[in-house]
Amino acid sequence: MVLLPEHWWLEVALAAALAVDVGMSLKPPTFIRDCLNGVGFPRQWWWTLIVIKSLAITGLLVGLAIPGIGLAATVGVIVYFSSAVVAHIRARFLGMELWVNCMGFLTLALATLLFGSLF
Repeated sequence: MVLLPEHWWLEVALAAALAVDVGMSLKPPTFIRDCLNGVGFPRQWWWTLIVIKSLAITGLLVGLAIPGIGLAATVGVIVYFSSAVVAHIRARFLGMELWVNCMGFLTLALATLLFGSLF
């Protein structure tokens, strides 16, 4: 029997949002390309972001059954998007991509940590 955390839907929502992001990143639309180029992330390393996010999705879903894994995955997503925010600030690339994508994911991940993974 799987004992789900009380707010399990937060981890599922974060995993689903990341899954959409991964799917879009397989053949990045213009706004994703502009974002990665805007922060100076080398094109030959774009594939690593897909792998990292895919591992996070796996961790979040496994975390529904094993809470420590979900907590670790959530913290990893927070670190990932905090790093993205720093990259945007350092590159002075402060457009909509920062506010909608990075801050949106960071907010969802923080909510997942505070209300889902910890309780």
